[in-house]
Amino acid sequence: MKAANKFGVLALIFISVVINYMDRTNISVAANAISEDLSLTSVQMGIIFSAFAWTYSIMQIPGGMIVDVVKVRILYPFILVAWSLATIVQGLVSSLAAMVGCRMAIGFFEAPSYPANNKIVTQWFSQQERASAIAVYTSGQFIGLAFLMPVLALIQEWFGWRGLFIVSGVIGIVWAAIWYWLYREPRSDNGNVTRQERDQTSSVNNDGERSAAVSWANIRLAFSSRKLWGIYIGQFCLGSTLIFFLTWFPTYLAEYRGMGDLKTGLLASIPFLAAFFGVLLSGFTSDWLVRRGYSNEFARKTPVILGLLLSGSVIGANYVESISAVTFFLSLAFFGNGLASINWVFVSLIAPRHMVGLVGGCFNFIGGLSAVVIPVAIGFLVQDGDFRPALALIGTLALVGLCSYVFLVGKVEEIKIPAAESDQADLSQAAERT
Repeated sequence: MKAANKFGVLALIFISVVINYMDRTNISVAANAISEDLSLTSVQMGIIFSAFAWTYSIMQIPGGMIVDVVKVRILYPFILVAWSLATIVQGLVSSLAAMVGCRMAIGFFEAPSYPANNKIVTQWFSQQERASAIAVYTSGQFIGLAFLMPVLALIQEWFGWRGLFIVSGVIGIVWAAIWYWLYREPRSDNGNVTRQERDQTSSVNNDGERSAAVSWANIRLAFSSRKLWGIYIGQFCLGSTLIFFLTWFPTYLAEYRGMGDLKTGLLASIPFLAAFFGVLLSGFTSDWLVRRGYSNEFARKTPVILGLLLSGSVIGANYVESISAVTFFLSLAFFGNGLASINWVFVSLIAPRHMVGLVGGCFNFIGGLSAVVIPVAIGFLVQDGDFRPALALIGTLALVGLCSYVFLVGKVEEIKIPAAESDQADLSQAAERT
């Protein structure tokens, strides 16, 4: 059996995203046990949470460039095995420095994964289908964790926090073999891709022409466009909410709200389910609006802006005491985060076609900085056990992201490179080849 059609490919990406986020977030499930076992403070745990993002962010631009030139059938299994081995080692170490090193290794090797996901969707799906496709695979990070949170908590109950990391890593290695066996490139040995799909992907994945070139002109363009900075800042703010839920959220429930580990795992799954429904609603509604003739400004930006507005409601949890009310506000906020999570569609719609991987890397680099800053910032803010300043920070950043999409992104259309600049870039690339 081969993943010879776009829906089979989408299923592969979905499962890969589930495993990706399992290996990012198992640390949050194990946080209390690790902190007690290794005698770590909240600031030190914040550093461990943040360490993943140090290398993940730094490697986004190189990772995006790699995605532009290396076939994903080769690249994806390699990075899967690499970050899974680092996850296993994470379960064998006993010091703060070693734990930080393992988290950095996981971030390093996971860095190309989302630019690769975006490239695959850009290759296999038309513009009218991309938001739905992105919503489906992005939902993997939410639905996977919604069901995995209790399962991971149960694995830890049975095997301890070390066993949790070892089991997670083994799953990733097995999946890498399955990925390589099933995945096929859309323009090489895959006979079931339609002629229309081949035409659509040729401009994005022409290995012999512009997509393979890396130049300072491309990098300069990626960091000089106001439109691109609009989606970069939006991704940072969106990522801040996500990072809270992926790192400190179980600790918030366990320590600040006084729940046990298994109950924490069950309640933690509810906001992830809300985000899952949010991202699917957003993606399919957005594509439906495009097919009905609505502009990209309305069809693509409206779910993101509404989602960021709802994400700001996380502050409401500061003003209620009952667990049901807390769960409501956190679920509403994460539902909004899900609505806004189709924002990867802007990379494929705005980036010049030969720079989809590079812009995707820059986009995820800026977004990844939230995972560097936010866990440590929250670690400092909650040193006295009060999470209210942390939730206020997350809610405020969501509103900053909303303003970024409203005032900076503007019209949603592909950035056109001036003719003179394009000619100069072509000359530079020709000189580099000679």
